[in-house]
Amino acid sequence: MKNVLYKGRPESCADRTEKEIAVYDFLDNLGIDYARVDHDHADTIADCDAISEILGAKICKNLVLCNAQKTDFYLLIMPGEKPFKTKLLSPQLGCSRLSFAPPEYMEKYLNCTPGSASVLGLVFDTECNVRLIIDRDLLNESVIGCHPCINTSSLAINREKIIEKIIPATNHTPTYVEL
Repeated sequence: MKNVLYKGRPESCADRTEKEIAVYDFLDNLGIDYARVDHDHADTIADCDAISEILGAKICKNLVLCNAQKTDFYLLIMPGEKPFKTKLLSPQLGCSRLSFAPPEYMEKYLNCTPGSASVLGLVFDTECNVRLIIDRDLLNESVIGCHPCINTSSLAINREKIIEKIIPATNHTPTYVEL
Protein backbone atom coordinates (compact mmCIF):
# COMPACT_ATOMS: atom_id res chain seq x y z
CA MET A 1 0.00 0.00 0.00
CA LYS A 2 1.33 3.42 -0.86
CA ASN A 3 -0.32 5.10 2.14
CA VAL A 4 -0.62 8.38 0.26
CA LEU A 5 -3.74 10.49 0.12
CA TYR A 6 -4.25 12.12 -3.27
CA LYS A 7 -6.78 14.72 -4.34
CA GLY A 8 -8.78 13.71 -7.39
CA ARG A 9 -7.92 11.41 -10.26
CA PRO A 10 -4.46 10.00 -10.94
CA GLU A 11 -2.09 12.24 -12.90
CA SER A 12 -1.63 9.43 -15.41
CA CYS A 13 -4.32 6.90 -16.20
CA ALA A 14 -2.01 4.73 -18.33
CA ASP A 15 -2.13 1.83 -15.87
CA ARG A 16 -5.82 2.23 -14.93
CA THR A 17 -8.78 0.19 -16.17
CA GLU A 18 -11.39 1.67 -18.50
CA LYS A 19 -14.06 1.39 -15.82
CA GLU A 20 -11.93 3.20 -13.25
CA ILE A 21 -11.21 6.01 -15.73
CA ALA A 22 -14.94 6.19 -16.57
CA VAL A 23 -15.72 6.67 -12.86
CA TYR A 24 -13.17 9.50 -12.57
CA ASP A 25 -14.60 11.11 -15.72
CA PHE A 26 -18.12 10.84 -14.29
CA LEU A 27 -17.11 12.44 -10.98
CA ASP A 28 -15.10 15.17 -12.69
CA ASN A 29 -17.98 15.97 -15.08
CA LEU A 30 -20.26 16.42 -12.06
CA GLY A 31 -17.69 18.64 -10.33
CA ILE A 32 -17.38 16.23 -7.39
CA ASP A 33 -14.27 16.63 -5.23
CA TYR A 34 -12.81 13.42 -3.84
CA ALA A 35 -9.71 12.10 -2.14
CA ARG A 36 -8.06 8.91 -3.33
CA VAL A 37 -5.77 6.23 -1.92
CA ASP A 38 -4.15 3.64 -4.17
CA HIS A 39 -3.45 0.37 -2.42
CA ASP A 40 -3.02 -3.36 -2.71
CA HIS A 41 -6.04 -5.49 -3.57
CA ALA A 42 -8.67 -4.92 -0.85
CA ASP A 43 -11.96 -6.77 -0.94
CA THR A 44 -12.85 -7.31 2.69
CA ILE A 45 -13.77 -4.84 5.41
CA ALA A 46 -10.66 -5.95 7.34
CA ASP A 47 -8.52 -4.99 4.32
CA CYS A 48 -10.27 -1.63 4.21
CA ASP A 49 -9.70 -0.64 7.85
CA ALA A 50 -6.17 0.68 7.24
CA ILE A 51 -7.34 2.41 4.07
CA SER A 52 -10.15 4.07 6.01
CA GLU A 53 -7.60 5.58 8.39
CA ILE A 54 -5.72 7.22 5.51
CA LEU A 55 -8.89 8.34 3.74
CA GLY A 56 -10.47 9.77 6.86
CA ALA A 57 -13.67 7.98 5.87
CA LYS A 58 -15.21 4.62 6.60
CA ILE A 59 -15.36 2.40 3.57
CA CYS A 60 -18.86 1.04 3.15
CA LYS A 61 -19.92 -2.54 2.91
CA ASN A 62 -21.40 -2.91 -0.59
CA LEU A 63 -23.40 -6.05 -1.21
CA VAL A 64 -24.92 -7.04 -4.53
CA LEU A 65 -27.96 -9.18 -3.81
CA CYS A 66 -30.68 -10.86 -5.82
CA ASN A 67 -33.90 -12.80 -5.38
CA ALA A 68 -33.98 -16.58 -5.82
CA GLN A 69 -35.11 -16.28 -9.46
CA LYS A 70 -32.27 -13.84 -10.26
CA THR A 71 -34.74 -11.36 -11.70
CA ASP A 72 -34.45 -8.60 -9.08
CA PHE A 73 -31.08 -7.15 -8.14
CA TYR A 74 -30.08 -4.87 -5.28
CA LEU A 75 -27.00 -2.92 -4.28
CA LEU A 76 -27.00 -2.59 -0.50
CA ILE A 77 -24.73 0.06 0.96
CA MET A 78 -24.21 -0.09 4.70
CA PRO A 79 -21.60 0.67 7.38
CA GLY A 80 -18.65 -1.70 7.06
CA GLU A 81 -18.64 -2.82 10.67
CA LYS A 82 -22.33 -3.67 10.72
CA PRO A 83 -23.29 -7.32 10.22
CA PHE A 84 -25.62 -8.08 7.34
CA LYS A 85 -28.76 -10.04 8.22
CA THR A 86 -31.04 -10.84 5.33
CA LYS A 87 -33.95 -11.46 7.73
CA LEU A 88 -33.89 -7.73 8.60
CA LEU A 89 -33.67 -6.55 5.00
CA SER A 90 -36.05 -8.84 3.11
CA PRO A 91 -39.27 -7.66 4.82
CA GLN A 92 -38.35 -4.02 4.21
CA LEU A 93 -38.00 -4.75 0.49
CA GLY A 94 -41.09 -6.95 0.25
CA CYS A 95 -39.19 -10.02 -0.88
CA SER A 96 -38.80 -13.37 0.80
CA ARG A 97 -35.34 -14.66 -0.01
CA LEU A 98 -32.23 -12.71 -0.86
CA SER A 99 -28.82 -14.10 -1.64
CA PHE A 100 -25.55 -12.76 -2.97
CA ALA A 101 -25.72 -12.15 -6.70
CA PRO A 102 -23.43 -14.29 -8.83
CA PRO A 103 -20.31 -12.46 -10.11
CA GLU A 104 -21.53 -12.49 -13.73
CA TYR A 105 -24.50 -10.28 -12.77
CA MET A 106 -22.25 -7.88 -10.87
CA GLU A 107 -20.14 -7.53 -13.99
CA LYS A 108 -23.15 -7.29 -16.30
CA TYR A 109 -25.02 -4.59 -14.38
CA LEU A 110 -22.41 -2.71 -12.31
CA ASN A 111 -19.18 -3.40 -14.24
CA CYS A 112 -17.50 -4.69 -11.09
CA THR A 113 -16.26 -7.92 -9.61
CA PRO A 114 -16.72 -9.27 -6.05
CA GLY A 115 -14.95 -6.99 -3.61
CA SER A 116 -15.12 -3.91 -5.83
CA ALA A 117 -18.84 -3.07 -5.80
CA SER A 118 -19.82 0.46 -4.82
CA VAL A 119 -22.40 3.14 -5.40
CA LEU A 120 -20.18 4.27 -8.30
CA GLY A 121 -21.06 1.07 -10.16
CA LEU A 122 -24.50 2.58 -10.76
CA VAL A 123 -22.82 4.72 -13.42
CA PHE A 124 -22.81 1.60 -15.60
CA ASP A 125 -26.38 0.51 -14.79
CA THR A 126 -27.95 2.74 -17.42
CA GLU A 127 -31.14 0.66 -17.56
CA CYS A 128 -31.59 0.74 -13.76
CA ASN A 129 -31.59 -3.03 -13.38
CA VAL A 130 -30.22 -2.71 -9.85
CA ARG A 131 -32.21 -1.17 -7.02
CA LEU A 132 -30.12 0.94 -4.65
CA ILE A 133 -30.66 0.24 -0.95
CA ILE A 134 -28.99 2.45 1.67
CA ASP A 135 -28.81 1.73 5.38
CA ARG A 136 -30.00 4.88 7.18
CA ASP A 137 -26.97 4.75 9.49
CA LEU A 138 -24.83 5.96 6.57
CA LEU A 139 -26.73 9.25 6.69
CA ASN A 140 -24.81 9.97 9.91
CA GLU A 141 -21.48 9.93 8.06
CA SER A 142 -20.17 13.14 6.51
CA VAL A 143 -17.75 11.34 4.19
CA ILE A 144 -18.16 7.89 2.67
CA GLY A 145 -15.39 5.69 1.33
CA CYS A 146 -15.92 3.52 -1.73
CA HIS A 147 -14.05 1.88 -4.59
CA PRO A 148 -14.08 3.31 -8.12
CA CYS A 149 -15.27 -0.12 -9.40
CA ILE A 150 -11.82 -1.56 -8.81
CA ASN A 151 -10.51 -2.61 -5.42
CA THR A 152 -6.97 -1.28 -5.75
CA SER A 153 -8.11 2.30 -5.15
CA SER A 154 -10.52 3.85 -2.66
CA LEU A 155 -12.20 7.24 -2.72
CA ALA A 156 -13.54 9.50 0.01
CA ILE A 157 -16.59 11.45 -1.14
CA ASN A 158 -18.87 13.81 0.74
CA ARG A 159 -22.07 11.94 1.63
CA GLU A 160 -24.29 14.84 0.58
CA LYS A 161 -22.67 14.85 -2.87
CA ILE A 162 -23.34 11.11 -3.18
CA ILE A 163 -27.00 11.50 -2.20
CA GLU A 164 -27.75 14.79 -3.94
CA LYS A 165 -25.60 14.65 -7.09
CA ILE A 166 -24.08 11.25 -7.85
CA ILE A 167 -27.12 9.02 -7.31
CA PRO A 168 -29.54 11.31 -9.22
CA ALA A 169 -27.02 11.52 -12.09
CA THR A 170 -27.23 7.72 -12.42
CA ASN A 171 -31.07 7.90 -12.56
CA HIS A 172 -31.40 5.67 -9.50
CA THR A 173 -33.64 6.39 -6.54
CA PRO A 174 -32.43 5.05 -3.22
CA THR A 175 -34.59 3.07 -0.83
CA TYR A 176 -33.58 3.67 2.80
CA VAL A 177 -33.70 0.80 5.28
CA GLU A 178 -32.92 0.19 8.94
CA LEU A 179 -30.62 -2.74 9.56
